[in-house]
Amino acid sequence: MIKTIVIGKYVSVQGCFVKHLPGGKMMVRVGNRLFAGTPVKSHAA
Repeated sequence: MIKTIVIGKYVSVQGCFVKHLPGGKMMVRVGNRLFAGTPVKSHAA
């Protein structure tokens, strides 16, 4: 499942979901790199 996270004030990353982390954060994989950050909330219409 593809998820988007924010890892800085102006930087977001989209990748495959890996796991939930403490404090409401999430880890995603992009290629062979892992990124952790705050998930972006979806706005379904």
